[in-house]
Amino acid sequence: MATTTPPGVRGGHARTRDSGAPMTHREIMEALSGLLLGMFVAILSSTIVSNALPEIISDLGGGQSAYTWVVTASLLAMTATTPLWGKLSDLFSKKLLVQIALIIYVLGSAAAGLSQNAGMLIACRVVQGIGVGGLSALAQIVMAAMISPRERGRYSGYLGATFAVATVGGPLLGGVITDTDWLGWRWCFYVGVPFAVIALIVLQKTLKLPVVKRQVKVDWAGAFFISAAVSLLLVWVTFAGDKYDWLSWQTYTMVAGSIVLGALFLLVESRASEPIIPLRLFRNRTITLASLASLFVGVAMFAGTVFFSQYFQLARDESPTMSGVMTIPMIGGLFVSSTVSGWVITKTGRWKAWLVSGGVLVTAGLGLLGTMRYDTEYWHLAVFMAVLGLGLGMMMQNLVLCTQNQVAPADLGAASSVVTFFRSLGGAIGVSALGAVMANRVTHYVQDGLTELGPRGAALGHGGTAGGGIPDLDELPAPIRTVVESAYGHGVADVFLYATPFALVAFLVTLFIKEVALKSHAAPEPAGQPGSAPVAASPDAAAGPAAGPATGPAGVETTAPPPPVVDGTPVHGTVRTADGTPVARAAVTLISLAGRQLGRSVAQADGRYTLDAPGAGSYVLIASADGYQPQASTVVVGGEPMAYDILLSGTSGLVGAVRAADDQAPVAGAMVIVTDVRGDVLATGKSAEDGGFAFAELVPGSVTVAVNADGYRPLALPVEIGGQGVTRIEALLRSGARLQGTVRAGADHRPLADARVTLLDAAGNVVATATTGEDGAYGFADLDSGEYTVIATGYPPVAGALTVAGRGVDGHDIELAHPGE
Repeated sequence: MATTTPPGVRGGHARTRDSGAPMTHREIMEALSGLLLGMFVAILSSTIVSNALPEIISDLGGGQSAYTWVVTASLLAMTATTPLWGKLSDLFSKKLLVQIALIIYVLGSAAAGLSQNAGMLIACRVVQGIGVGGLSALAQIVMAAMISPRERGRYSGYLGATFAVATVGGPLLGGVITDTDWLGWRWCFYVGVPFAVIALIVLQKTLKLPVVKRQVKVDWAGAFFISAAVSLLLVWVTFAGDKYDWLSWQTYTMVAGSIVLGALFLLVESRASEPIIPLRLFRNRTITLASLASLFVGVAMFAGTVFFSQYFQLARDESPTMSGVMTIPMIGGLFVSSTVSGWVITKTGRWKAWLVSGGVLVTAGLGLLGTMRYDTEYWHLAVFMAVLGLGLGMMMQNLVLCTQNQVAPADLGAASSVVTFFRSLGGAIGVSALGAVMANRVTHYVQDGLTELGPRGAALGHGGTAGGGIPDLDELPAPIRTVVESAYGHGVADVFLYATPFALVAFLVTLFIKEVALKSHAAPEPAGQPGSAPVAASPDAAAGPAAGPATGPAGVETTAPPPPVVDGTPVHGTVRTADGTPVARAAVTLISLAGRQLGRSVAQADGRYTLDAPGAGSYVLIASADGYQPQASTVVVGGEPMAYDILLSGTSGLVGAVRAADDQAPVAGAMVIVTDVRGDVLATGKSAEDGGFAFAELVPGSVTVAVNADGYRPLALPVEIGGQGVTRIEALLRSGARLQGTVRAGADHRPLADARVTLLDAAGNVVATATTGEDGAYGFADLDSGEYTVIATGYPPVAGALTVAGRGVDGHDIELAHPGE
């Protein structure tokens, strides 16, 4: 039985709007305009300060540690809150959450512009990071709610282009603002506010998504423990090797604390009804590997955007504005690769080659950048940066895309945010660790350079870099200035060199991700309670009007007219399973919205089908095949041939036999019940004379088979239904006897109410207890064969031994005597 899915056709048609009509490309772009503007604001806030940071830290006070933490604080807040935003999007209105994230960002930005010291700025960046985390996670989630995975490649290209423009525009804008005397660096934080306000207004008017109302429970404990674990880990990475040794009691304490907090997080998530990160997602190999690759890609991505500004300003003495201009090759490469890969993925549905190629380019780009020095020719740097940008553009969005293609609609937000979370975590760890490494290496190179200058250089000691301080190059004499520039050029190069192995690991991980062709329909929004089963159409409905006679309004049997023979717009595609296997001989029927059959086709051996639509308009496309769940989809046909792939889920059978455990005799008439993981009953039936039972049309997955028969103890078995074919099981029932009787008292042997009857096994363990009613009766069921002791109290206790053997009912009346009798 199939769920009617929204359209996901080529040309941009995607999920339905609130009214139920499909969204056109124009409507999608209108809805995405506010979203992309919000995303632009989020990225702008991260990049606009990069070229202004040397001057900001010099003005507010602080060294390399403060420099790093202005970036890390935002990344940390973004990392810790991304899974929470993703989970909230599965529970609340996505549109409302995007607007809340924008408001949080505006408040944080306004406060950051008023900062009076580095500590206040870092605190405000935390607030900014919370908002940016929401915008980063929700942008992918909202796109997934509107657009099919196949089409999403195209629109992900737009997202990548927005990322590129904001990434290159941010440093340029930040540099211009910083270099403008009547503005100053504080306007780097104010400038994003009007963009955010405009995005709020546009989103309110254009973004229309169905709101799912259901009972929710937010996993605040999980959010706390993951935030605490990540925060403690980053604090350790930042200060280790500077304020204390790598091997010290502080290191042991912080690392152990992070491990304990992480373990508590896993414990909380395993028991939470609505976990912030559903651990079951990681049973999916693609999600696990994509998350791991994102972790290492994050190191490379944020290293490239953070440390280039220090290189160009402190190693090459460029202005903040020119620092932004010089990074254009990297951003240009990212822009080109993300846009082109998005379009090609939409055309082909294939994405793995882009991931693998991106891994190679990122690794090569970082390795090449690791060879640069302060006097390296710029055109060499431009080539190296372009290679890095091309690789990043191929990897970032596509790691999210391949994950979204693997999950159920109810987990879309959580799965998307998991990948974004690991990317942000990698960036936060990378910036903290590599920032600490750079501060150490720069100080080392400065000391070596000053030593080479002789007594004059040695007298200067550290050249202004001690304690992680950032020197003012204009105040240094020429020989010393050259030493400091050389130290920063070599130190930043070391940062890229140390980041190269992480990129190599990301590349190796992508090799093991199994490619599944992108789906051509958007995931339907779940309705009702979380995890509720979809509303299904009957097989008869799936057959369409061609199934035969139909019943009219008055109950009169009518016959559907034969399909008209028309020359119209071809609709073609492939019928396949989730793993890309073609489904041969699948019946594909095209009907009008009024229910009239317009065309029919049978899929070939390679799963391909072709039929004609009468013309432009909305239609229902129904596909069915033996052994698969029928699928019904709404498609919107334009004036040109349309490609539409259909995904069928296989159904499986369950057969077995019920037998007695002691003699293997078949048990007839046993009730067999199949339930899913939520406890919903999928099928019921009774065993035949030979003990056999069979169920067809079961959805693959984990189920519980419960068996109950008279005279036997009930049995429950966990069973994994395979993707196709028949799963066979055997249920062995243990004999279960019943013991019952009446407790009597007095000379007249009257039934005794409220008597307490206790049953002990041969070892003296209490098996069961019962209290008699007005009729003095008691009973125990599901007993194994063996020796028992029955004790009755109410009058002076009476104990008696008995033997229960075989199936059936054993009677055992008990006489209690009053003490006075």
